[in-house]
Amino acid sequence: MTSRTLRQIGTAATIDLIGEDLLHNIVGRLPATSFASAACVSRFWNLVCDRVLCRPKLSSACSPNPSLEVAVEEVVNKVLSEPIRPHFAIASLVGSFENYEAEDALEEARGLITAAVGTHVPVITHCSLGIISDESQEVTYMLPIASPAYRVFNPNVLIQGKSNSNRIMLTVGFLPGMKVTAIPLLQQIEEPETLMFDKFVTDIREFSTSVSGCNSPAAIIMFGDRYHDGIINVVEKMDYAMSPKTVIVGDPFSRFQYTKDPHDVYAAVALVFAVERNKPPGIGETQFHAVLASRLSPVGPTYKVSFVRKNSTWIAARREGSHENIDGETLLNQVYDALGKRIPRRCLFIAVTKKRKCSFGQEKAGCMTSLTFHKVSGTSQEYLHVFGVDIKTGDTFRFYHPSDAGLSSVTAVSSHLRSFNQRGNNTTGGDKHEVFGGLIFTCGGENFFGQSNIDSSPFLDNFPGVTLGGTLCRRVIGRGVLTLYPKESQGQKAVRSCVHPGGIVYLIMSYTP
Repeated sequence: MTSRTLRQIGTAATIDLIGEDLLHNIVGRLPATSFASAACVSRFWNLVCDRVLCRPKLSSACSPNPSLEVAVEEVVNKVLSEPIRPHFAIASLVGSFENYEAEDALEEARGLITAAVGTHVPVITHCSLGIISDESQEVTYMLPIASPAYRVFNPNVLIQGKSNSNRIMLTVGFLPGMKVTAIPLLQQIEEPETLMFDKFVTDIREFSTSVSGCNSPAAIIMFGDRYHDGIINVVEKMDYAMSPKTVIVGDPFSRFQYTKDPHDVYAAVALVFAVERNKPPGIGETQFHAVLASRLSPVGPTYKVSFVRKNSTWIAARREGSHENIDGETLLNQVYDALGKRIPRRCLFIAVTKKRKCSFGQEKAGCMTSLTFHKVSGTSQEYLHVFGVDIKTGDTFRFYHPSDAGLSSVTAVSSHLRSFNQRGNNTTGGDKHEVFGGLIFTCGGENFFGQSNIDSSPFLDNFPGVTLGGTLCRRVIGRGVLTLYPKESQGQKAVRSCVHPGGIVYLIMSYTP
């Protein structure tokens, strides 16, 4: 036996003599890359590493460095400074970085992050109007005041100069007992340039079925391309296609990157979370919960669309029960009378209740009812002008406006999260769970609601020390949320909206051992 072999045996014996508690303490302090190497030393070490990472974990970091490469390196080093096996990564980019256009920055950041976490990990980079970070429990909130989202609700603010601030926030998640993948919504390149919705839903269902045995996943985080029409309609169809238990959140009007493939055109990408049916023993259950706070309140009566001008969204309407059409200017005057004041028309929305037939694949067509918000763009002698598509004669709608009721909505969310936290800490009941992370998708926070840190306070007040990340959007996706909009009439069933202007959607991640 050679001296080299003897030394190897001696080294192995020394490693094996390390007690489990001591080894657990050592590997639990390692950064992610060293932790991954430690798990490969031996079967015993691998078992110890599995015990270190037996619960889900969310890690988030933010950097203001103007150099994209340096900023990515800083956030990657922070999120990987502790043991974690990334299952997904989301990077939010705000502003401009040195030497990069927006699309190039998204692609470069995605490539750098993928190189750090591994090609098997789905990585999505997207442009954000602002971010929320909880580093050191101090919220960093950025909002370029020239953004359209800000101007909709703050039309009288004078813009002085152009914001040149930039940030990148990276959020990485580890979810034992779950599998995560990114599934794109493709757009046909040839005419007609339709969205391939059937394939999108089929791909999501097939992935979920292969992992969990259920054709609807636990949760979806979705990013849509702001240059593609019809994303709102896609989300509404997903609401119809998925189980009511599937939580869907995200940003419908962003710019994103998730692959290098230049041959396909992507209108959206879904980060899909499915529970493993054959998860290892001892692994608990990860759950997703979504809650909405909205600044929008209804005003005035319910109207019915009596005419839609072809190839545009110019509509004529009348009061329900009446046969007399009301021109656009009169409609707005009725809203102003109900409010007791005049407000900029671009602050107004109509929420249209739509009943449509929906089908995909070979399944039998069914009827779906949705509430869709369209922003008012103007009036003419006969018509009310709104943005968006798919309004039909016979649809009903109410006007909505930003109001102080948003503060009570945020308070209600905070109360709900407090109750949720108390139930989770109840040691005598059967509903014990722990919150390990949260994501916020918001349409403007403190600038819409008038108080600093209004977006994050319901979460941070109830879950101090828990990882939180957030992004500012033009609108937010929130399906499965606990807040419903008011009914148009007493006899009507509550109608759910999946895409919200002027709202804050909280995605709460919890774990039940």
